[in-house]
Amino acid sequence: MRLFVGIDITDDIRERISSYVAGLQREFPAIGAKWVKPESLHLTLKFIGESKEPEKIKSVLSSIQAPSFEISFRSVGFFTPRSPRIFWAGVQASEDLPLLANTIDSALGAIAVARETQDYSPHLTLARVGSGKPYGDPRDRNKPTFITLRARVESLPQPDFGTMIAKEFFLFQSETLPSGPRYTKLARFELK
Repeated sequence: MRLFVGIDITDDIRERISSYVAGLQREFPAIGAKWVKPESLHLTLKFIGESKEPEKIKSVLSSIQAPSFEISFRSVGFFTPRSPRIFWAGVQASEDLPLLANTIDSALGAIAVARETQDYSPHLTLARVGSGKPYGDPRDRNKPTFITLRARVESLPQPDFGTMIAKEFFLFQSETLPSGPRYTKLARFELK
């Protein structure tokens, strides 16, 4: 079972992002991107990967105590300057967000879930090309990139998708289907 921990976004923010993305998709129909479906938008806190112990993970996550906090979704950008592969929406929050991600990482590390090797970089992935890995993959050579889209996006005012209060986080299951990934909430954990 493929798992990750994340925060779900509110419907009004999801709708604003969806409208923004739909406009870009109309303007660039042949860009060759894998666009994230609006219902799949989420803020990842920790990617776990394959696990046969979801109950153990739920138990560890249920012991985490953290405050609720405000998150704003503003601006868009691309990972990797020369050959952009991931188009994202920016996330702004207090130190409570990276602290929560690090707390989850540490807690899961205690039960042999691999620890993160890079600093937490919060963002909402809107679309990807090629492998979707920030630094690419050898198989990505000669794949279309976001260079044209990036030029257009950089000519527009930066969007503001809204602000929400994060009151909970979830353990999600990720399934790869022919129609694209499907994320299912397995457990909810309250932020106080």
